[in-house]
Amino acid sequence: MKPFTPSALDEDFLKQIFLHHLNRIYNGKRFLNAHCAHLINIASFEGLKLALDEFSNDVKKQVARMEEIYAIIGETPSPEVCNPIQSIVKDDFCLDENQTIPVLNDLDMMLYVQILEHINITSYRMLITIGKLLKYQDIIQLLTESFDESADNDKLFMLIAKEYITKD
Repeated sequence: MKPFTPSALDEDFLKQIFLHHLNRIYNGKRFLNAHCAHLINIASFEGLKLALDEFSNDVKKQVARMEEIYAIIGETPSPEVCNPIQSIVKDDFCLDENQTIPVLNDLDMMLYVQILEHINITSYRMLITIGKLLKYQDIIQLLTESFDESADNDKLFMLIAKEYITKD
């Protein structure tokens, strides 16, 4: 297949790229939102339960912001066939519900949430970049708020993992 190098992207094509990425993260966040309560329920470390609850609340806020973005640009979400967040969450983070050592499941949850947040950080960064090209000022603010929450959650789960392991 011959490599394709696009010329300067026109506004319609940029909007198509924007919607593609917005749909992926939106559908992933909605799927994640449906599974957060289960993760909170099976966490054994109290600090992790609290962090997952905060994470769950942030996911809800991010979904609401994305719905606001769809309204601003006059679009509706479309289902995605390939969804990286759904693919990671679908297998229940590879958690073993018969695990006799709770720390293993808790640390796996922390690892997978951080992986998800890295996907989100990258997705929001891409959306912000495209949003700037499209001059979506109000949308850029909404995306920046979601980006900041994902970055903060990534740091939070890293600190909780350290606390859990070192008990400092």
